[in-house]
Amino acid sequence: MRVFKFGGASVKDAEGIKNVYDVLQKVGYEDVILVVSAMGKTTNALELVIKNYFDKPEELNSSVQEIKKYHNQILLDLFEDEKHAVFAAVNEQFSELEYFLAHNKSPNYNFVYDQIVSFGELISTNILSHFMNFMGIQTQWLDVRNFIKTNANYRDAEVDWETTEQNISKNVPRKILNITQGFLGADENNFTTTLGREGSDYTAGIFAYCLNAESVTIWKDVPGVMNADPRYFENASLLNQISYREAIELAFYGATVIHPKTLQPLQKKEIPLYVKSFVNPLLKGTCVSKGVDLEPYLPCFIVKREQLLISLSSIDFSFIMEENISEIFGLFHQFKLKVNLIQNSAISFSVCVEDKFGNFNELNAILSKKFKVDFTDNVTLYTIRHFNEQAAETVVENKEVLLRQVSRETMQIVTKELN
Repeated sequence: MRVFKFGGASVKDAEGIKNVYDVLQKVGYEDVILVVSAMGKTTNALELVIKNYFDKPEELNSSVQEIKKYHNQILLDLFEDEKHAVFAAVNEQFSELEYFLAHNKSPNYNFVYDQIVSFGELISTNILSHFMNFMGIQTQWLDVRNFIKTNANYRDAEVDWETTEQNISKNVPRKILNITQGFLGADENNFTTTLGREGSDYTAGIFAYCLNAESVTIWKDVPGVMNADPRYFENASLLNQISYREAIELAFYGATVIHPKTLQPLQKKEIPLYVKSFVNPLLKGTCVSKGVDLEPYLPCFIVKREQLLISLSSIDFSFIMEENISEIFGLFHQFKLKVNLIQNSAISFSVCVEDKFGNFNELNAILSKKFKVDFTDNVTLYTIRHFNEQAAETVVENKEVLLRQVSRETMQIVTKELN
């Protein structure tokens, strides 16, 4: 079997759903399972519902109605007859959402989050399945929660691989187009769970592993994986081939290639993963598989903006040793600052961090009691895999270099724009 994953951007409106049908006509759909995300920005809209449920109950109903209106417009654009069964099916799912909002007794935010946010995927796959049947492609709609079983760690659930593999290998029908939801699972009490960051890609990896699939294809609005973000680099090039190891390295440094947890099950069975364009589905795209690290062999650029460069030095000129570093990292973890680069000498220690939650001022007050703290905000961290001097010059042009670190395959440079 082949596993196809379509993200929210590919099914954001009626035209997107029609395009999925066109893609399947071009690349075939027998022995295929589609893993599909929520439509467009539905997950964000459902997060607003959750926020209103806890904080602004007077706005709860209007936030639900907005999501209903959005999906209803897509239905009207796809199906001429409002008596079509899909209208009742989607309405029933919204009724389930409203029932949960009215009767839930749990105060656990993460539990509530998973029960509510899951309706995005359930509704999008329901609409897609009905449309494919309407267009003459027979489908089987699968509730992924009957297949992927997890623990009860809501919002970042861990897969029970033994049960999941048994469920999928025995119960996924062949010779038909299967449509299921990304991102979701269920715990032993059949409450919905979600799989955390990049959950839909991970779902595709789980199904591929359990089905011994021929391949996984992630369909995007780009021709494949590029060696740099085209928004920041004019001459970004398509990478035809990336090894599993290289893709994991790139992801580690912050590239939005493929999340490592998606690659791990594929790597175990050497199942290739393709990143292809849903705009031009017959183009080759990028293959992530066992083999050469990169083809073509080019420097790969990863950019992280709005970083914070912190330099700590000991007040009394004593060495910064393991004990100090352990304490510093404990504080970074406590205040949720993500460390992206580390450099240390005998009496100083520099880190480039992401202060996503705005906790640095509080942390700074604690660090300043033991260390001299210097910091520069709004810096940019460039990581160059397979660097050369020309690549480094491209990055530092018209910028002040605050820190540079080089290892065998990777160069990292922290820069500040020159005024």
